[in-house]
Amino acid sequence: MDITSVIEALTALAQPTRLKTFRRLLNAHPNRIAAGAIARACDVPHNTMSAHLAVLARAGLIVAQREGRMMYYGANLDGFRALLGFLMQDCCGGRSEICAPLVSKLRGSAPTTKREKIHV
Repeated sequence: MDITSVIEALTALAQPTRLKTFRRLLNAHPNRIAAGAIARACDVPHNTMSAHLAVLARAGLIVAQREGRMMYYGANLDGFRALLGFLMQDCCGGRSEICAPLVSKLRGSAPTTKREKIHV
């Protein structure tokens, strides 16, 4: 991931509605959520949500799928992993013991069972 892509992704997440939307889509993964349902859950007008979703898609953090007239959105885990990988690439200057608490915390919070389908 290049620096321009990283800045675009971080910029996309630096807005409350977009961050809430992205976290909701991560939580629902691998399921996708209809754009209208996301707008209602975030309490924003559909056209505003459309603009937010476009920013997240351009940043490579979400993917869209059209089914007839409906658009469904899901988290793009490859894009998210690339962002995290870039941020952690030089983590702690090669001193893994400094990053160990973060890695341990992430392992401890990982779901142990398959998630049920989430409806928003």
